[in-house]
Amino acid sequence: MPEQSATVGSVTGILEDAFPLAWAEDWDRVGLVLGRRTAEVTRVLLAVDPTVAVAREAVDLGAQLLITHHPLLLRGASFLPADQGKGAVVTDLLRAGTALWCGHTNVDRSTRGTVGAWICALDLRDARPLAPGREADDGAHGSALFGLGAVGALPAPTTVAALTSAVADIVPATARGIVHTGDPEREVRTVAVCPGAGDSFLEAAVAAEVDAYITSDLRHHPALEHLETAADHLAVPALVDVPHAASEALWLPLAQELLAETAPELEVLISEQTTDPWGGRAG
Repeated sequence: MPEQSATVGSVTGILEDAFPLAWAEDWDRVGLVLGRRTAEVTRVLLAVDPTVAVAREAVDLGAQLLITHHPLLLRGASFLPADQGKGAVVTDLLRAGTALWCGHTNVDRSTRGTVGAWICALDLRDARPLAPGREADDGAHGSALFGLGAVGALPAPTTVAALTSAVADIVPATARGIVHTGDPEREVRTVAVCPGAGDSFLEAAVAAEVDAYITSDLRHHPALEHLETAADHLAVPALVDVPHAASEALWLPLAQELLAETAPELEVLISEQTTDPWGGRAG
C-alpha cells in the first residue's frame, strides 16, 4: 500500500498533539490561521515571526505550510488590505496555497518548546519552572508540560560577562547584541531564564534567589526598579537581556527535529530571515 501523503491537517495535528492548544494563555491566538486542512504538504518552513519577508520566503521556496512561533493576528484585525503588512502576508500565502500555523505560549511551556530549548542550551541542572501556573496532561512525542521559564544551576560557576558571551553564542546574531547589568565579574552559579518578554517575572526571579535572570524586552523602569530594590545590587539577580526573536529562535531546530521524527517524508526548512526589527547600531 503506498504511503499516505502528509496534509496540513496531519502536520498541524502532530504539532497540536505535542503542544496542545489548551496549554496556551487565554489571550493567545494559536493554531491553524490560514489554509485547507486537506491540502497536501511536502515542504514546510519554520520561522519566529510571520512577517511579509517570511511569507514571501515561504512562497518562493514552494512551502505548502508556514509554521511560526508568534501569532499573525494576536491583537485581531478588522481589515487586511494587501498594501498593509498583515494583509500582504494573508494575500501572498492564500494566493500561493500556503497554510499558516502559529504556536506561542503553548510551545513556550513545553520541554520540546522554547523553555526546553533553553534548559538544554544552558545545560541547566535540577531545572524547575520559573512560573508553573497550571496543571494539564503531557503532550505527545516526548513533549511534557513544564511551565513558563526555568530556574536551575549552571554546570560550573561563571561570571555575568562570560554568561552574556555564552548566550550571544547560543542565539542568532542581532544588531543590538546581548546586554547585561552590573559588575561583569560577578559570579553566577544559578540562573532563571524566560524566553520572550519576561519583565512580569522579575519578582519570581528574585524569589528564586538566582544570580542572573535571562530574558527579553526589559524596559528601563522595570529593570532599574528591579536593581534598586536593594541598596546592594548583588542582593538581586543580574539581568541579561536578549532580543526577543533571537531568544525564541532556539525552538525552531526542536520543531524541525520533531517533524523529522514524526513525518520523515517532509522537507522541513528553517527561515533565513532575521525578524528582529533592529538592523543597525552606532556607538
